[in-house]
Amino acid sequence: MRIVLVEDNERLAKGIENALRDQGHAVDWIGDGLEAKKFLETEGADVAVLDVNLPGLTGFEIVRALRKQGITIPVILLTARTHLDDRVEGLDSGADDYLVKPFEIAELTARIRALGRRRADIRAGVEEIGELRFDRMARTLTGPEGLIDLPRRELALFECFADQLGRIVSKDRISDTLYGVGSEIEPNAIELLVSRLRRKLAGTGVTIRTARGLGYLLDDDTK
Repeated sequence: MRIVLVEDNERLAKGIENALRDQGHAVDWIGDGLEAKKFLETEGADVAVLDVNLPGLTGFEIVRALRKQGITIPVILLTARTHLDDRVEGLDSGADDYLVKPFEIAELTARIRALGRRRADIRAGVEEIGELRFDRMARTLTGPEGLIDLPRRELALFECFADQLGRIVSKDRISDTLYGVGSEIEPNAIELLVSRLRRKLAGTGVTIRTARGLGYLLDDDTK
């Protein structure tokens, strides 16, 4: 998943960021509320983790602004405030979950996974593309000969293509989705990742085609 972390405590943010990256997520870290609002409005995310007390705008204000625009990114609020009224305000502002500091990283990552599963369930539990079956909730890809063993990064790449089935996906978009916006990833690293995934999809009725100078697209050859 692509996660936007908005936290002005650099030490805490780095700890969360490292834990999420270890689990294969792409993370964009922002320390300012106003900047975070603009980023989420333009770049989006699979899940946003927002501290409540931020410079520029509070987490409450960011969530309200997003929901007012119809932006449905799942949001977890982080705060040191323990009063019930604060939690109620956070949820009423449009947040999906609320976690009080201090917390265990394992609990935060579990809640992120839960929101990711909920969003995947809304989009579709199992999708059939060619002779492939992609289970978003179980995070598995199955072909005509059984389960296709994909490392996290390759599975995230497949999901990126599946989300844009039949449409060209640029290398920049792949880089942003898999590694975070602004990540300095060499183009040949993306090419190598695509090449590995392409080999594993051989014989499944699904092809990754190269649109020279533009990017790649996932194509269902059975249609």
